[in-house]
Amino acid sequence: MMDPAPQLEIPLFPLSSVLFPAGFLPLRIFEPRYLAMTEACLRDQSVFGVCLIRAGFETGQPAVPHAVGCTARIREWEQPQPERYTLMTTGENRFTIQDSWTRDDGLLMAKVRLLEPPDPLPVPDAHHHLAELLERAITQIGDAQFPSPQRLDDAAWVANRLTELLPVTPERKQQILECEDPARALAKVEQMLAELREDPPI
Repeated sequence: MMDPAPQLEIPLFPLSSVLFPAGFLPLRIFEPRYLAMTEACLRDQSVFGVCLIRAGFETGQPAVPHAVGCTARIREWEQPQPERYTLMTTGENRFTIQDSWTRDDGLLMAKVRLLEPPDPLPVPDAHHHLAELLERAITQIGDAQFPSPQRLDDAAWVANRLTELLPVTPERKQQILECEDPARALAKVEQMLAELREDPPI
């Protein structure tokens, strides 16, 4: 009998952006509920969950998140003022929300089930040019802006990194985050690139 997927109880940070495993996400923290979350994560070396907003806004009343998100771990932080943090976070594991509730201070909490990462899959020959495109982008932008080690032979890693770079809506990026099949994710990236070539952004 297979072990059940790991479950965690974590705070959620609904945002208007999507975080991928191994991806980088800078944050500026100033709301009291997220200041408390940040301090708890730093103290306990724990993670919080980043989810794309489905309804609502980043500030004010708790937003309604998409069900699939990614855990974030703080890897660098500064406190320029007593009630301010600047963070650099890294995505770790995809998860799906099982249950959620709001604390008295307005922080959204959730019981989440961690999703198994896809088995390593070499980039299919039909999409090898996408790995080459990403390699050129890394050279132009700089290695420091991408997670290390680089896995240009891994379909999921290539799909995630290209999706982070593409000027498409967060909802399109969420589709890649939710995709279980790395080859299918690459096909979706291919489609987005084709659409951008046909109708380049202004």
